[in-house]
Amino acid sequence: MVKLQFGPREVDCAPDQTVLDALLDSGEDVPYSCKTGMCLTCMMQCKGGTVPEASQNGIKGTLVEQGYFLPCVCTPTDDLDLSPADDHDLFTWSVVHEIEPLNETVCRVLLDPTTPIYYRAGQFINVRRADGLVRSYSLASVPQLDGFLELHVKRLPRGRMSNWMFDELKKGDRLEIQGPNGSCYYTPGKFEQNMLLVGNGSGLAPLFGIARDALASGHKGKICLYHGSQSRKGHYLVDVLRDLDAEHANFTYFPCASREEPADNLRSGRAEIVAARDLPDIKGWSVFLCGFPPMVTSARKWAYLAGAAMNDIYADPFDLKDLRAEPRN
Repeated sequence: MVKLQFGPREVDCAPDQTVLDALLDSGEDVPYSCKTGMCLTCMMQCKGGTVPEASQNGIKGTLVEQGYFLPCVCTPTDDLDLSPADDHDLFTWSVVHEIEPLNETVCRVLLDPTTPIYYRAGQFINVRRADGLVRSYSLASVPQLDGFLELHVKRLPRGRMSNWMFDELKKGDRLEIQGPNGSCYYTPGKFEQNMLLVGNGSGLAPLFGIARDALASGHKGKICLYHGSQSRKGHYLVDVLRDLDAEHANFTYFPCASREEPADNLRSGRAEIVAARDLPDIKGWSVFLCGFPPMVTSARKWAYLAGAAMNDIYADPFDLKDLRAEPRN
């Protein structure tokens, strides 16, 4: 049985148990959200003992050097001396520059960080409210094109953060942010490689940034973006994307609706299924997937079977579970 020293308490951690689960089972109130190592909400610091290297994947090198790790994916083999993350190491302030509705259920939030943040379009940041509530949002902005961090926030029926942003957040308010995080972004270099981008709902956010980043970087290969929703009312930034389609011969935008018949400029069916019909062979392509986990899981499997190499498939699933029994986003 591994021993975890957390402040004044010593906590037992079973051989098949993660650090996070052991702390929660012991009654400790520690922050967490996705429990999969993606959102980084639960990050804490190890001041004694050695954590598995895999529990530090996705964390900045400067933080790894300070002993930061992800307890939700850490099954320790050594006794550990732990402490909560130091907010000064992780979070910084931003000011709300603008809030704009993009459709009935999605709004654009522009944030102006008080200190520079170096990021790639498609990565995500964690946003923390004054009461400590934290949610993750992908970045739709492109550093070389946009002056602010751009988030697309989808209102969910019981979403504490999303409803608050829609109803109460206003220009000039301050929000704490942490990041950037994630590896779902465009990397210049393979300018001739074809790119497939598939997303649903507000999963368009990172894909919108990735596509614009690639085009601004002079990408020459095809860029095919499939955005899915149940109906055309769920699409947004349609005119902007159609303008990009018209301006760039190598960029094509396909809005898809799973509950509508085909129409002018509208494909019928789920985005990943429409893409699979259009592109039966994507060997050599890079693939970017973002949206609800079932879509991402299905599309990842199809992309691999259709020829894409696993290291060319980048995925950012939106996990809407709140593991504290609180409504998420």
